[in-house]
Amino acid sequence: MGCCDTPGLMPVSEAISTLLENTTPLTETEVASLVNAQNRITAEDIRSPLNVPPFANSAMDGYALRTSDLGESSTLTLAGKSFAGVPFEGEWPKGSCIRIMTGAEVPEGADAVIMQEQTIVEGDQITFTTSAQPQQNIRPIGDDVKAGDVVIPKGTLLTPREVPMLATLGIADVTVIRRPKVAFFSTGDELRQVGETLGKGEIYDSNRYTIRAMLEKMHCEAIDLGVIPDCPDQLREAFLKAAAEADVIVTSGGVSVGEADYTKDILDQEGEVGFWKIAIKPGKPFAFGKVKDALFCGLPGNPVSVLVTLHVLVQPLLAKLAGHTQWQPSIALKAKAATRFKKAPGRADYQRAIYRTDENGDLLVSTTGNQGSGAFSSLSLANCFAVLEQNRGHVEVGETVTIEPFDAVLN
Repeated sequence: MGCCDTPGLMPVSEAISTLLENTTPLTETEVASLVNAQNRITAEDIRSPLNVPPFANSAMDGYALRTSDLGESSTLTLAGKSFAGVPFEGEWPKGSCIRIMTGAEVPEGADAVIMQEQTIVEGDQITFTTSAQPQQNIRPIGDDVKAGDVVIPKGTLLTPREVPMLATLGIADVTVIRRPKVAFFSTGDELRQVGETLGKGEIYDSNRYTIRAMLEKMHCEAIDLGVIPDCPDQLREAFLKAAAEADVIVTSGGVSVGEADYTKDILDQEGEVGFWKIAIKPGKPFAFGKVKDALFCGLPGNPVSVLVTLHVLVQPLLAKLAGHTQWQPSIALKAKAATRFKKAPGRADYQRAIYRTDENGDLLVSTTGNQGSGAFSSLSLANCFAVLEQNRGHVEVGETVTIEPFDAVLN
């Protein structure tokens, strides 16, 4: 057991349950135009105001006819044409047919469409080389959607799959839940902004870039409060400013052993601490609590730990807060280890890995190498996490492991 694998750490599943139990979905709504509705969460069930299609239409380029007419003769006279947006109008004599295009309205009385490839055309005489069945190649009214149907449930994230559906229904505006507001900042005297010259013992603050990028992928309003030095008064001011502006506060750094006193004191005085230290690697020193009315998620300072805890722990919280009832965690698949994975029992380990399929279509997974919590290069090479169970030790080549391919937030 390593120095970080101490007893009494909260299991990941219990931590997520606690986070969700303490999160209440937002109720404030706003109206978004359809052009701005993508990546918003629906605040109510959306019902279709009309039938789709609104009229019976042809599924083929061909000829509309009455099957009773074709029963008397295989050759019918062409009586007119029906195009999309320009339906046939006028008298339709018995023993005749109508030229029709895909999507065009089927003339009243027609009960079948025969595709043009099954005809012989000689002037206005159309000979059909096949028989017709009633309703053949006709899309009836409401074949796709019926008026009053719930087409998109409340709590759905609107994506390129849903937005065209709304356009099809002629819906121009959508009532959506307002985006969660997340204020974030990094802590540490050693941090410098990108573009500045580094001094002795200083490093660039990459964590705020990770947090912003992921929050935006999670469809939140990201409020960047910058880098706060290790000063109690400035930290308190930052926490109170964040609590006044946001629903959630996310920090990086200042929550591990030896650094936590300032943050813990502020939480004790201005809010509460829910839990501290999770059985996860990387990311054990994860803190959760409240500051005033805002939820607080304190992430570790190491770059990979920030990404992993945001993805595994904070993402479900933000999904519930946003009212995203259709949200699902990353899909878990079984794969065969193509390399050895080093691990000590004690914490669930989210190792950076690459999965692929072999010539038989089986999934194989390999480590990306250095799994240190500061080794971001191995994460940039990965396309999945190899999720090694809390009590598991080393994984040998050929053993089965669980993988989570990177989802839309990480791709």
